Amino acid sequence: MFHLKLFDMRQVLVLAAALFIVTVLQAQSKSANSSSYTTALGVKVWDGGGISLKHFFNGSNNAGELIGYFWNRGVRFTGLYEIHGNFSDASGLKWYIGPGAHIGFYNTKYGDGTFAGIDGVMGLDYKFRGAPINMSIDWQPSFEFGDNRGFVGSWGGLGIRYTF
Repeated sequence: MFHLKLFDMRQVLVLAAALFIVTVLQAQSKSANSSSYTTALGVKVWDGGGISLKHFFNGSNNAGELIGYFWNRGVRFTGLYEIHGNFSDASGLKWYIGPGAHIGFYNTKYGDGTFAGIDGVMGLDYKFRGAPINMSIDWQPSFEFGDNRGFVGSWGGLGIRYTF
């Protein structure tokens, strides 16, 4: 069985926040004056909080996103492959859609343990011109395999990231 202590989760979040702050202070953003970016690191919030790393592959409109969600009932690690498209009259704003997978370690009334699943994602991504900041909002429906598992439509969230 997998049990998380609230104190341990706070240590993980404080360490992640410190790492993020050090990265922001030391990194030179190449995307500050642009409406596009290559890599972004930040947080994602909705029903809990997470750390998000997003990277575009070889200058294309395809990106990979890794998300570590942390909340009072466990942790979940998600990998997404995102296909981005532009809006012709909105510089910096993109739509995205794609597949993914996750593994979760839970301690809930619906069952303790380790569970895996498949994910989808669709959302909007905006890069502020003149600032190394990116924001996104998305919906991540998923299907989890295991006892007392199945479709979950409440994943997703608001992402705020520092762009490099």
